[in-house]
Amino acid sequence: MERQKFELLLTEDKIARRIKELGKQISDDYADKDPIVIGVLKGCFIFMADLVRQISIPIELEFITASSYNGSLSQESEVSMEGGPRVSIRGRHILLIEGVVDSGYTVRAIMDKLSVQEPASINVVTLLDKPECRKVDVDIAYKGFDAGKNFVIGYGLDAAQRYRNLPFIGKVVEKKQPV
Repeated sequence: MERQKFELLLTEDKIARRIKELGKQISDDYADKDPIVIGVLKGCFIFMADLVRQISIPIELEFITASSYNGSLSQESEVSMEGGPRVSIRGRHILLIEGVVDSGYTVRAIMDKLSVQEPASINVVTLLDKPECRKVDVDIAYKGFDAGKNFVIGYGLDAAQRYRNLPFIGKVVEKKQPV
């Protein structure tokens, strides 16, 4: 398989600084709320691991697997989901952790699924936001960075399940077609 071409978008240090700020803000905002943090796998795993270590209040962790890419580089409106919280979320405050929010299909589908269980609140936390790509309305309570329309890899985010292990975030560079 040919290697994906990319340009550096966000360095490790810049990501770490922003995650520290988000952790403090969430700790302050949820100090008396006993939140459940739900990570959306697989893209959130590195961001979530670093974020929860910056949150200074007690939290519970859960995961859900969801995707609207399904192995390709282009997003689909169909969202596939598996798993979810194994504890009751009724009356609890939920922080839904995403690596990137672009069209909003995945986040909206998860929020709809969780809302049926009557949590006190659901707020979205994302490392990267792509509001210009939004197809459905989604409110992002905590965001790390705006990624524009770029397809990004690294720091948990992938291209066809590869490049999640990069310690930084790169934007994919499209190959130029011969003229």
